Amino acid sequence: MSDSLPHKDTVAEATTPVRPLRRPEWLKIQLKTGGDFKELKEIMRGERLHTVCEEARCPNIYECWAHRTATFMILGNVCTRACRFCAVTPGRPTELDWAEPSRVADATVKMGLRHVVVTSVARDDLEDGGAGVFAATIRAIRQAAPTCKVEVLIPDFMGSEDALRIVMDAEPDILNHNIETVRRLSDRVRSKAKYERSLELLARARAMKPAIPTKSSVMLGVGETFEEILTTMDDLRAVDVSIMTIGQYLQPTRKHLAVERYYTPEEFTLLRKEGKARGFLHVESGPLVRSSYHAHEQAKGVEETRVAASGD
Repeated sequence: MSDSLPHKDTVAEATTPVRPLRRPEWLKIQLKTGGDFKELKEIMRGERLHTVCEEARCPNIYECWAHRTATFMILGNVCTRACRFCAVTPGRPTELDWAEPSRVADATVKMGLRHVVVTSVARDDLEDGGAGVFAATIRAIRQAAPTCKVEVLIPDFMGSEDALRIVMDAEPDILNHNIETVRRLSDRVRSKAKYERSLELLARARAMKPAIPTKSSVMLGVGETFEEILTTMDDLRAVDVSIMTIGQYLQPTRKHLAVERYYTPEEFTLLRKEGKARGFLHVESGPLVRSSYHAHEQAKGVEETRVAASGD
């Protein structure tokens, strides 16, 4: 561990606060609801699509939508899991729309996107966990917008190798699966998902399609130590994850996990350096960073690093 990082005892002292911690200045969000934001929202509603930007109350929605980028959320907006950090509505999903992939592709064209991120709620009620719809969406976007990069952020499919293969055979440009938190806190923070299962999924994805970069994300502020963050980095590198994103957890409602600690921008910078030193091709680290934040820049950074390494 770097000597410049706080000692673990300093971090471990943080416990669930009696009252919510005051949000620091660097987490204040400027609202921008101009023409691009409104136009994008109209496109989404017109195609009857969901976005994780809205459903998960992403703090970057105004910035990203103003730049005409968004993350599509397929397979409905009701999740079969109830993770303690997530604002997406839990329950019994009823939506399974095989016309959805073509609507996502149509929206991609209308928005003129060059990099699309497709994610979903967890659909443990489906035999393949929704993998078939993911694959159909990738292919529909490719057909409608051949030059557009397609990144998918998938659930763990309850460990099904067959489901993962369905997605990988559609050949997304980036395969993303979020490990979310450190090993010790995984069962407390996530519902049904398992730390080791996530690592296994990422390892399998690389084995199935070695040319497709993998990506994962952690959120900070739920009780982890710096040593545990660094260990999680090591675990992700051990399964050859190429891209890592690190952001601050923000409590969406009083029913969700409380924030135990706010990390400073300087600490996020230090973590970015630690990640780069461990061999990640790209590390996006900052208070408001989310898994899909600057996704197109992450993909570009990985490609540039690969080209430079190959000498082409």
